[in-house]
Amino acid sequence: MKTYRIALIPGDGIGKDVIDAAWQVLERVADKTGFGLEPTSFPWSCAYYKETGAMMPADGIATLRGFDAILLGAVGWPAEVPDSVSLHGLLLPIRKAFEQYANIRPHRLLQGVEGPLKAKDFDILCIRENTEGEYSGAGGRVHQGTANEVAVETSIFTRTGVERILRFGFEQARMRRGKLASVTKSNAQKYSMVFWDEITAKVAADYPDVAVTSYHIDAMAARMVMAPESLDVVVASNLFGDILTDLGAAIQGGLGFAASANLNPDRTAPSMFEPVHGSAPDIAHLGIANPIAAIWSAAMMLEHLGEKTAADAIMDAIAAATAAGIGTAPGKDKTDTITKAVLNALS
Repeated sequence: MKTYRIALIPGDGIGKDVIDAAWQVLERVADKTGFGLEPTSFPWSCAYYKETGAMMPADGIATLRGFDAILLGAVGWPAEVPDSVSLHGLLLPIRKAFEQYANIRPHRLLQGVEGPLKAKDFDILCIRENTEGEYSGAGGRVHQGTANEVAVETSIFTRTGVERILRFGFEQARMRRGKLASVTKSNAQKYSMVFWDEITAKVAADYPDVAVTSYHIDAMAARMVMAPESLDVVVASNLFGDILTDLGAAIQGGLGFAASANLNPDRTAPSMFEPVHGSAPDIAHLGIANPIAAIWSAAMMLEHLGEKTAADAIMDAIAAATAAGIGTAPGKDKTDTITKAVLNALS
């Protein structure tokens, strides 16, 4: 029996609850399908930072490298630790060190869930470049605290980085409905975004079977609201993809349904799977966090590991739970109630 070593990073707030729920589902489906899971949990979080002065130990990346995948809950507690510290101390180093350059976020309505739009039949796969662009971390501040203070943040786009995320997007479009939307703001950003548009045109020549449309970010935001059913695969830079996928989460019913994968498509290092939502400190003690996004992320993890039958079983179980009206609206059901509904559907 094949066994997968999984690193669990529950993190902060509701991250602990949703990872517990996802793990229960993973154990159930592994038992039913016939593979093993070997978990190792790490306490890396804002609480860990307050105790140690670091979001993870110095050998954290080396420790994680030996795992088959990473399942993360949520990281952040702004009242205790600045978001800039928690993000740059844990998530971004993992994504960059393991070349998890493809951030995948699916957006569609689950059965029984009502989104804010009239549209029902949309199925969008947002693909966000995950290791460079606007989140490269290049820049600095000088003359801090004075009237002459200057802050510089430099976006870095490499030909390798842009081309590989676009090729990944084209491959996904080829396996889906054959449409790809490339998102930039090249009318205003005449260097980096024109560069992206040029590479899109170059790569598109290798995929004549995929219909390609280029959009500006503002036009794409409007299209996701007005005509989401017209979209298939959407590829965007780190910042634009981050923003668009929160919009995607909104039209699919909320962040409680928004799953994601940080993929190393070359499989030279572990990939990381996490719900899009944050740690939600305001509800962390109430037991009402929706675990569906984390469970969906766990299904994406299994599919990446090659256990598609198990992944499909989880998605069917989620759909059965929401079709029965469980977990369909924020705060309506307890975390345990939703988890049990998914577990019962798996049985």
